[in-house]
Amino acid sequence: MPTLKFKTNIKCGSCIAAVTPFLNELTQIESWKVDTETPDKVLSIDAEEALNPKEVINALDRAGYQAEKI
Repeated sequence: MPTLKFKTNIKCGSCIAAVTPFLNELTQIESWKVDTETPDKVLSIDAEEALNPKEVINALDRAGYQAEKI
């Protein structure tokens, strides 16, 4: 199971709550978390091989947030 990492603009618990339904729509995701303590607000996703990083970027975009694969 690969771990994908993204630089985001998710800053706080309210932001995490806002993106949760969008990330939960992606059935290939096993688990995810955001480290809001780091400057890059890193989103780490444990996912199946079939998950395309663009799907994550698009899901966060629909939620009103930005992400860039790192």
